[in-house]
Amino acid sequence: MNSLTKHRLRFAITTIAASALLVSASGTIHAQTALDTSTASVRPGEPVTLNFANAEIEAVARTMATITGRNVVVDPRVRGQLNLVTEHAVSPAAAFQQFLVALRLQGFTVVEAAGLYKVVPEADAKLQGGSVTVAQAGSAGPAGGQIVTQIFKLNYESANNLVPVLRPLISPNNTINANPGTNALVITDYADNLQRLGKIIAAMDVSNASDVEVISLKNAIATDLAPLVARLIDSGSTPGAPGTPGQSDTSFKTTLLAEPHSNSLILRAANPARVAQVRALVHKLDQPPAPGSSAASGNIHVVYLKNADATKLAATLRAAMAAGTGTAQASASSSTAPASTAPTGGLASMGSSSAAGGLGAGASPSTASSNQPSTGGQIQADPSTNSLIITAPEPQYRQLRNVIDKLDGRRAQVLVESLIVEVNTNKLAEFGIQWQGVLGKQGDGTVGVIGTNSGAAGANILGLTTALASGSTTAIGTGVASLSGGLNLALAPRVGGQYYLGALANFLQNSGDANVLSTPNLMTLDNEEARIVIGNNVPFVTGSYANSTGSSTVNPFTTVERKDVGLMLRVRPQINENGTVKMAIYQEVSKIDGNTLKDTNGPTTSKRAIESNVLVEDGSIIVLGGLLEDSYSQAEDKVPVMGDIPLLGNLFRSENRSRKKTNLMVFLRPVVVRDAAASDALMLDRYESIRALQQAVQPAPSTVMRSVSGAPVLPPLRPAAPDPQIFPANAN
Repeated sequence: MNSLTKHRLRFAITTIAASALLVSASGTIHAQTALDTSTASVRPGEPVTLNFANAEIEAVARTMATITGRNVVVDPRVRGQLNLVTEHAVSPAAAFQQFLVALRLQGFTVVEAAGLYKVVPEADAKLQGGSVTVAQAGSAGPAGGQIVTQIFKLNYESANNLVPVLRPLISPNNTINANPGTNALVITDYADNLQRLGKIIAAMDVSNASDVEVISLKNAIATDLAPLVARLIDSGSTPGAPGTPGQSDTSFKTTLLAEPHSNSLILRAANPARVAQVRALVHKLDQPPAPGSSAASGNIHVVYLKNADATKLAATLRAAMAAGTGTAQASASSSTAPASTAPTGGLASMGSSSAAGGLGAGASPSTASSNQPSTGGQIQADPSTNSLIITAPEPQYRQLRNVIDKLDGRRAQVLVESLIVEVNTNKLAEFGIQWQGVLGKQGDGTVGVIGTNSGAAGANILGLTTALASGSTTAIGTGVASLSGGLNLALAPRVGGQYYLGALANFLQNSGDANVLSTPNLMTLDNEEARIVIGNNVPFVTGSYANSTGSSTVNPFTTVERKDVGLMLRVRPQINENGTVKMAIYQEVSKIDGNTLKDTNGPTTSKRAIESNVLVEDGSIIVLGGLLEDSYSQAEDKVPVMGDIPLLGNLFRSENRSRKKTNLMVFLRPVVVRDAAASDALMLDRYESIRALQQAVQPAPSTVMRSVSGAPVLPPLRPAAPDPQIFPANAN
């Protein structure tokens, strides 16, 4: 038998027995089975021909480790058989790539970490320690059938926008995530698929926006034209804020801004076609007024204000224009012209009117109505429409419009939360013994009286004795009412059919605590005074008059003045540029003394007030001031010497002690509300807190009183189904 026949016979026998063969390029046959794990004698880099039929994956993995010189580990969960056949001899690297492809068809893959190649299920590959690379511009990235993680940093396109596009191109077991902070994509997938994804990302991550274009205007006003053009084109204005262009999104839509200083429009469009469209539209609108029109002849402009008060702003502008004429010109005109002669034309005529209250020179503050337009000069205000009427040539109007746009901004608001805490502690203690006795017997010419009685520390025993001896019910009731609270012990012997108070002892200890908490809150505009009053409007007598005729008095009357008594807070906040809030505050807590309600001269009030100017950070708490009052009083009646004897002296002494301690503190917390979102959040928080309190005091269900089932509750702000009683169907 020749050598070729022996070679073929050995090949067939080994194939039948082992079902896994490795043939080198030189013709040498090496077999590996699950039972035979001997190392094959294959030289490094030598091409091999693969012929694995129904071979165990673990056996094939060991063979690949032998011919490639790599450390391969198979996960215990990886089980099954593999078919891997090559028609011609291939390099060990190509053989390993074919092995990866065959594993991928079986639902397995290879993950490389620190030089160790792990054969794991595809679903767990993303959790293993695979390699991580960052995609570079122009580089192809890693290749092959391994699971790797690659980071793609985007320059123009949004990462969130590409996730829905790339997700279907990635196997279900692998992941894609977007990081908005760095605008990057993190993709874990097969290396060869990542090369395809990299080409797609590079083609989509391009800048579609044009460069910034500056369009100079010759006749129109930039601040007037920008909102109009932004509405005509599909700009990137923020929804819900018409007339406020310039808020572009990440898709690089058309952005249009007005630059008042140079009277220009700043444009950034998505493509050159949109730039040409906007330029053509601006050119058509930037035309001088037609000859004979009212705009060309009168130069009268109407400016509708969004936030500022027209009357106050008109006075401010007239004062500013008057100051612009110069001191020298003003002094020269005053020396050559009479006082009644008003300057004519130009800037002087704009400042000739009074700046106080927005009234003109010919208007009187006593006769002017708040809804009447201010007159005088070239700047007039119409309070009904909150607009300014400006009569000025075009260059001067542009200067004024620039100032108006800066002053007519949205003003921030300030929520002032006030906390007033008053803690009172009262303690009272009384102890006294009084007695009276008669020395002698009935019929004696002279009798003696001995005893003790108190006038300052307690009820007088002599007065009570007189009341009892009189037998009058009214007198006895008045005397009993004068007794102190607490424990009263009395001894009243009967003499000659009448009762006389012989001894009286009283014991009293009283304590009372009070905690008063008030939280007045109010919101006001920046640099606008606000006031809140919680209390009563009480009349105070200021005078009285009666017309007397003879012995009779007729037509009596009394003049009174009503004043607020209670809790009052008056504040004027001013927001500084650095975020602090300066506040002028007046805080008052007053109340009426109940014992003086029927006084002839009117009731007496007690008042605690704080008036101060403070500076506090936004959202911080500051203490305005406090009052700590601690008063002590003592009254004592005793018999000299006898009242000082220990223990026995208590029979000759009456004592009254009281102590009152008051602690009043006022805290303040300003919160700046700069936009509508913060205002809505604040309103929603307060609204829901009130609803929660109302829901907490709902009565328990009752089968008897069904007609009154519950207390009223505020409706939800966003009800799931509109209540027809609260939101009628025909309501606008």
